[in-house]
Amino acid sequence: MPNISHLYKHFKKYGLKNQPLYLVSLMIFFWVLFDGIISFISPLVITEMGLSETMMGIIIGSSSVAGALFDFILCRILSNTNFRRIYLFMLAISCFYPLILWQAKTIWIYLIAMALWGLYYDFYHIATFDFVSREIEDEHSSGFGVLSAFSSLGYLIAPIIAGLLIGKTVNFKPFVMAWIFLSIAIVFYLLVVLLTAKNNRHVQQACYHPLNFMKEYRLWKKIGKLILPILFLTFILNINDAFFWTIGPLLSEELSEMHGLGSLFMVAYTLPALIVGWFIGGITKKFGQKKTAFYSLFLGSLILSTLFLVKEPIILIAINFIASFFISLAWPAINGAYSDYISETPHLGKEIETLQDSFANIGYVVGPIAAGFLGDHLGHTATFSILGLVGAITAFALLKVTPSKINIKFARR
Repeated sequence: MPNISHLYKHFKKYGLKNQPLYLVSLMIFFWVLFDGIISFISPLVITEMGLSETMMGIIIGSSSVAGALFDFILCRILSNTNFRRIYLFMLAISCFYPLILWQAKTIWIYLIAMALWGLYYDFYHIATFDFVSREIEDEHSSGFGVLSAFSSLGYLIAPIIAGLLIGKTVNFKPFVMAWIFLSIAIVFYLLVVLLTAKNNRHVQQACYHPLNFMKEYRLWKKIGKLILPILFLTFILNINDAFFWTIGPLLSEELSEMHGLGSLFMVAYTLPALIVGWFIGGITKKFGQKKTAFYSLFLGSLILSTLFLVKEPIILIAINFIASFFISLAWPAINGAYSDYISETPHLGKEIETLQDSFANIGYVVGPIAAGFLGDHLGHTATFSILGLVGAITAFALLKVTPSKINIKFARR
């Protein structure tokens, strides 16, 4: 998970030297405000049409299925991944997604909307990779960190704005505000195009084309067995994130009817990601990345599992914040472990990244479906308690079975 501390450190070191980076960061910030508002209201819009939360979860989960499919297809048909072109595709599709979601009356139309959602996310990741490779000559990780900080800030603010705009039902106001933010993002995109139009430096392509699928599959299987505990943690963390973005807005609306600050439930979930970066380095240095990730997930999930015992909205939000704080520590810790594996075996970097993305996608398929089903049958607070219980048991099991040292240097492409 990204954090503001990295943005501060980058700006302190480089100042305003890389103008395209800051313009793209602002473009992404306003685009994320757009996407965050739409992400917040999507579960509300679908359930207000009379569909069950289980069906809502299936519909939202389909976006990750579509995203994985598009990722496979796009990386084989895109001959030019220049960020100017791909960001244009992303913004163009973004314009149509809210319109289709707003006017949808049938499950099939919702599925089409979700497919567009998955597609523009793919374009976002491809374009961002290309931009950093093309426009930032060194310190690529720092560039990604700056972009992630702006993205994280957008996802923090978006639920606040959405909560203020939604009344008893979702009307046109959040859609209009989302389009306003998207329009601002388009303005920054045009500025980026003007500033970078003359730069056509050749870069590594964002898409990866395996030469032999069976060879790649056997390598994925071999590496996957070795880092399976880390991959499974990625799976659980993404399930956790999917739960919050699927039924979190529904619980947030429930709490807002009980208390004026009830709508801050999702803010309490997103805020810790901006805080943990200030000291995560010291924690992982002392305890190690894997142990930090596992213990953080265990503690955060254990706290989350108590949510069903509480009825007072403010206490619910406080418990959510504390639980999310610990769970947020697991994201940068486990991402650091992946980075170490890639640094140790750069010839396996693409395979490790592919496995990581695959388990994240599976988490985002399973998460919304499970969240919707449990929300239908148990209620929202009990559903989050089940999520916490599963997370705590999983973290405890991973602590027991994960080797202290995982060595993948044996493999060859």
